[in-house]
Amino acid sequence: MIRIQQLKVPLAADGASPQERLENKIRKELRLSFEQPFSYEIRKRSIDARKKPELFFVYTVDVAVQGERTLAKKLHRPHIMPVQEIRYHFPKHGGRPLISPPVIVGAGPAGLFCACELARHGYRPLVIERGKRVEQRTADVAAFWERGILDPDSNVQFGEGGAGTFSDGKLNTMVKDPRGRGRHVLEQFVRFGAPSEILYDSRPHIGTDILTAVIRNMREEIRRLGGRFLFETKLTGLRMSGGALSGVRVRAADGTEQTIDAQAAVIAVGHSARDTFEVLHGLGLVMEPKAFAVGFRVEHPQAMINESQYGCEWERLRLPAAPYKVTAQTGSGRGVYSFCMCPGGFVVNASSEPGRLVVNGMSNYGRDEKNANSAIIVSVTPADFGGSGPLSGVAFQRRLEERAYRLCGGKIPQQLLGDFKERRVSDGYGGFSSCVKGQAAFGALHELFTPEMNESFLAGMARFGERLFGFDRPDAILSGVESRTSSPLRIVRGGDFQSNIRGVYPCGEGAGYAGGITSAAIDGLKVAEALAEVFALPS
Repeated sequence: MIRIQQLKVPLAADGASPQERLENKIRKELRLSFEQPFSYEIRKRSIDARKKPELFFVYTVDVAVQGERTLAKKLHRPHIMPVQEIRYHFPKHGGRPLISPPVIVGAGPAGLFCACELARHGYRPLVIERGKRVEQRTADVAAFWERGILDPDSNVQFGEGGAGTFSDGKLNTMVKDPRGRGRHVLEQFVRFGAPSEILYDSRPHIGTDILTAVIRNMREEIRRLGGRFLFETKLTGLRMSGGALSGVRVRAADGTEQTIDAQAAVIAVGHSARDTFEVLHGLGLVMEPKAFAVGFRVEHPQAMINESQYGCEWERLRLPAAPYKVTAQTGSGRGVYSFCMCPGGFVVNASSEPGRLVVNGMSNYGRDEKNANSAIIVSVTPADFGGSGPLSGVAFQRRLEERAYRLCGGKIPQQLLGDFKERRVSDGYGGFSSCVKGQAAFGALHELFTPEMNESFLAGMARFGERLFGFDRPDAILSGVESRTSSPLRIVRGGDFQSNIRGVYPCGEGAGYAGGITSAAIDGLKVAEALAEVFALPS
């Protein structure tokens, strides 16, 4: 294969189809005659709007053509090179006897991808999930948004699919991928029902509406391959023998308790499993606090973001809802940046504990709601937590969420940016209204954080307003509090992916080793590989 990078093709119509324009560009770059046959695969596609109103698709393509290596040497151009695709390979299994199938605690992306790969290679894993199947979970979330009925074990944070199920379903990651794990994750998503464009879009996403079906299909594949699931079942303890795991203790929703024999358990519980963190800490699992970030969801009209990113041609060219990514370093030394940006989406009540309130963002696949939203967050470190020990970040989050809950009696507290600056409660929306799932009311968001954190947030917003027209408009809508951007702790593991308790494998975002759907899924693959390299197939 010959890879061509930075292949720019104008979006403007010239009578040719987008496919024809791309193929003509490939012929020109490789100096192929019109008669010479070739095939190609798009490996990456993005939109370049730096010279608007001129807009371009920028492609990376792999081309199969006769005499590839000779042709690449002859052209001798830095953006054209021969490549050999790296395919993902699962390791051969180890030799240590495994009497019982491995247990996966948590059915988020880390747990599901770990379970799926183990099931595919004969390990017949048992997946334990405190929440419900995604179909039932979706109904519980809808009831919460409509009537305020919170199920602490079945909500936006807990249940099959994990917290990412009710998000934008973004699949981009910064994880380096020398072994092809990231590509494998995307291919599995497509296999289970995601659109094939995620294989090449520079900012791939699925959306909540499609992601729920993908998760269901993954579950059925794991079952078909011999895996099992226990839903509405919570981890309550570990049984050890000689410093190594010998079983996991669980409790079902009806109160029934049992101990399941297990020599290997993957702890992939997600960043909101605070009670499970407490259990594991009490059992002596080594943990440490880690930095994360907190802030507000900020809404703008999606049309304004499109105009700023694309220029005036976006409607005629039928371009997708534009995303953005902004970051700044403030005078205080804190980083301020956007997180989990949701084009054409909703702000959602993502609470999981009674008396505490947290928000998140969510988009469907079409990204066709009228507002864009993103978390604009300020970095915090263990020095901000006001305590010590590995659970100090959890306590810090809880205090913020309790304040947010009290501001408006459990409704999402909102405030316009201009009123936030002036420290006054808003009395209405400005030029646009909120796209929100769950009840909302106006409250004093300026009282949530310290004055220094508020100043950092406002300094970031002003900086972003210099880059994106209208970003710091006075009627931008703030919702709070965004406090679960990542895990507030890390469960320490060694180079073999095991904790200080042998046979216990911390995994994914909750354990502190990932930050999003794709990176969590990749970590699930890594842990599955590490487990398989040690243990033989279960007897």
